[in-house]
Amino acid sequence: MGKDYKVNGDSGNRQTLERTVKALSSHRLMPKSIFVILVIAYVAAASMVSFVATGNRTIVVNGITLPANVFAGVFSSLANIVVIFLSGFYGKLGYITSIVLLLLNFVGYFQNTFIRRNYASLPGIVGNFLTLTAISIIYFYGAKVNDYQTRLYDQALIDILTGLPNRFAASELLSGIIKKKEPSAIVLINLNNFKGFNEAMGFDIGNRALKDLADRWNAIANSRETGTEDFVGRTSGDEFILIIRGFKTDKDIVSTIKKYDEALTEQMNIDGYECYLSANYGYCLFPDDSNDRDSLISYAEAALKETKHNRNESQILRFDIGMLKGDRSIEVVNMIKSALLNDKIYYSLQPQFSFEHKLRGFEALARMKDDEGRVISPNEFIPIAEDGGLIDAVDLTVLKASAIFMGEALKKFEADIILSVNVSVRHLMKSDFLDEVKEILALSNLPPQNLEIEITESIIIDSFEKALVTLGQLKELGVKIAIDDFGTGYSSLSYLSNIPANLLKIDKSFIDKMNEGESYKQYVEAIISMGHILGLEVISEGVEEEEQLEILRWVGCDYIQGFLWGRPISPKDSEDIIRRYM
Repeated sequence: MGKDYKVNGDSGNRQTLERTVKALSSHRLMPKSIFVILVIAYVAAASMVSFVATGNRTIVVNGITLPANVFAGVFSSLANIVVIFLSGFYGKLGYITSIVLLLLNFVGYFQNTFIRRNYASLPGIVGNFLTLTAISIIYFYGAKVNDYQTRLYDQALIDILTGLPNRFAASELLSGIIKKKEPSAIVLINLNNFKGFNEAMGFDIGNRALKDLADRWNAIANSRETGTEDFVGRTSGDEFILIIRGFKTDKDIVSTIKKYDEALTEQMNIDGYECYLSANYGYCLFPDDSNDRDSLISYAEAALKETKHNRNESQILRFDIGMLKGDRSIEVVNMIKSALLNDKIYYSLQPQFSFEHKLRGFEALARMKDDEGRVISPNEFIPIAEDGGLIDAVDLTVLKASAIFMGEALKKFEADIILSVNVSVRHLMKSDFLDEVKEILALSNLPPQNLEIEITESIIIDSFEKALVTLGQLKELGVKIAIDDFGTGYSSLSYLSNIPANLLKIDKSFIDKMNEGESYKQYVEAIISMGHILGLEVISEGVEEEEQLEILRWVGCDYIQGFLWGRPISPKDSEDIIRRYM
């Protein structure tokens, strides 16, 4: 009999989630030192109230002699402000501390007013009572808001199928680890041939196997039996992430990974079927390999890809710089970094037209030159930028520069056309992506409705929940959404219907094949029909021949983009097109 990993079940998932939320929230809390300072400040202010309110002391201010007791109200107000801060910033602890401090102070006021008959202290009693009322309102209302926010936060962090923390949770935790400079191992895990497992056993069995696996790994993480502090999450269909902290040597990391691998490879019994899974593991270290979150993920991915090349089951590899696709890849990574620093990342604009030859707008295409001014093919530098964790910086550079140009062009020519910019999955998943877009719109004076963000179809599968939230927020801003390279992935109609998109872009590979046979024409026609059923417009990329144009016109495509009617051109040349068509 194998070990019973399911003893924790849903409670284990809950325990993991609670530890994750705590870890994500810890670096956002106010420091304990500030709490102590606030308490001391209250005691000092309250003591000064008693000091200045008693006796016949005087204070000279600008040559004017004033009775000291006139400052009692000042110190009383300062004390009350301090307890409001305590209650507002430190939750239950701050609220209880504030009540204790106010009650202790209230005793002094009461004695001074009613026993000693010093009715000058009466405003202090009223002030204390009002402050107590205020902090109670702040605390109890804040508790309700925090409870609601916690529920929303939980939902944003959970992978629905397994109950494990999701990609967003892992990304946020990693950001917190980097901020606290806590040494960690970032391990990416890919199940071997899980697609084949699903096809052979059925998706229901496959989903239950993933849940079983989540329970097993949860049990290990929660029990701390590895001797390290472990975070385990699910990032996509057959991929998981393991973040290991509290290790001493590289040997400890490998030992921890092997513990999870043993739990994975142990037989599963589901509906009478004996199921077996295996996986490969690629990892890198913070801060040894990088102190950048995106680079760490990219390096772990590179190590994971290397395990696939060797075709060994349950192989564990640590990242090495040579894994970045050889010397040329390292050279191009350095070129990209240099280009970002020296403004060598630029963009071209490719026009988009309706079939009536009306200008719809332009797609901004990333371009790069090396230090000697030679143009580097985007087919080379874009994939390497993605693998090297630099694609979000490239995206942002192109988005910002093209938006500034288009904002000026719209005003200059009184045009109403669209700027379409491709954004990588990695960039869209950044927690501050929406803020970046808002900042660029404000800087460029580009109306939101004239900006279109293109996302690849793969994001629908890999990061659906987080992507849906971000895309919904973009939609609320008025920004348009286009699904790029449609037809090359595996997204279902149910997924697609939930994406708040405006446009489908048919991949060039299907346009190229339309002349080869009727089936390809029908496939393109089916995509166009599906887009129209969902209320989306459809554009075809890579249109280079008149015959392709006529087929697309016949099957009801809305727009085209390609060499036939417009090659990528410089921003200056694009002004001539805008002038001509406006």
